[in-house]
Amino acid sequence: MSRDAPDRPNFAHPRYWPVWLAIAAMHVAAWLPWRLKLWIGKLIGLTARRFAGRRRHITETNLRLCFPELDDEAQRRLVRETFIANGIGLMETATGWCRDPEHLRHRVVFKGQEHRARLEAEGRGALILGVHFSTLDLGAALHSLYFRADAVQRPHDNPLFARFMGRARAPYFDAVIDRHDLRGVVRRIKAGHAVWYSPDQDFGRDVSVFAPFFGIQAATVKMTSRIARMTGAPVIPLIFHRNADNRTYTLEYLPPLRDFPSDDEVADATRINTAIEAAIRQHPEQYLWLHRRFKTRPEGEPSPY
Repeated sequence: MSRDAPDRPNFAHPRYWPVWLAIAAMHVAAWLPWRLKLWIGKLIGLTARRFAGRRRHITETNLRLCFPELDDEAQRRLVRETFIANGIGLMETATGWCRDPEHLRHRVVFKGQEHRARLEAEGRGALILGVHFSTLDLGAALHSLYFRADAVQRPHDNPLFARFMGRARAPYFDAVIDRHDLRGVVRRIKAGHAVWYSPDQDFGRDVSVFAPFFGIQAATVKMTSRIARMTGAPVIPLIFHRNADNRTYTLEYLPPLRDFPSDDEVADATRINTAIEAAIRQHPEQYLWLHRRFKTRPEGEPSPY
């Protein structure tokens, strides 16, 4: 059998060398002094804003659609802050993946723990409603200091980076479930596990309904209400962000959604989007505006990008 067979990629091949360099850089970044991490992250963000024209256009479009009340100067400032936050997010991800989160316990303020603790005491599984903030992976690592959870994710396209990412996340997730594995999610929740799921991206028309998000009709996955219906598990929002001091973080469990799901998929999707929007509005610059949230449009409506 060839060493380059699809099921056994040769990670020593030169095509993987840039990935090895990126992995090495993340390990180095994780151990840098805090202020230096912030400075490098800001530099990465501002460099990306200058040269990543496609991503800048997507970010500008998203923010223009979602915050029409902001004037041009405020829009430009929020775009700049978004790139800076996402640059710092790379450093935070490196820290979450390559270091024991215990060394950051003193930087965490965790609110609403009683909502999750009550479910654990009752032996009930739950669907954790997450959001794609730039602090996502560091937030997950910090969360593991207090509660265990499973996670739903999309595997990375590069097999070497996918392996690195899987091993990096393994210490703070009990299981990582492919986003297409609905049965796996249902099985884990019914067994009493909490599963972290972030439904705030556009996965296409076939698995979505259109529901308002910042006042814009957005393709919103139906899977959230479907899982809740199949398991009877509560949906509990989890929000997390870097505080204004750039040195501490806040994680917060909100009360489980009441009377969810309903018999109306659009109403359910609207409730989910409303909860996510409220979390984003607290620190809008830390959200991942760089992805095309509104790429799938209602029939006959052109793409805003």
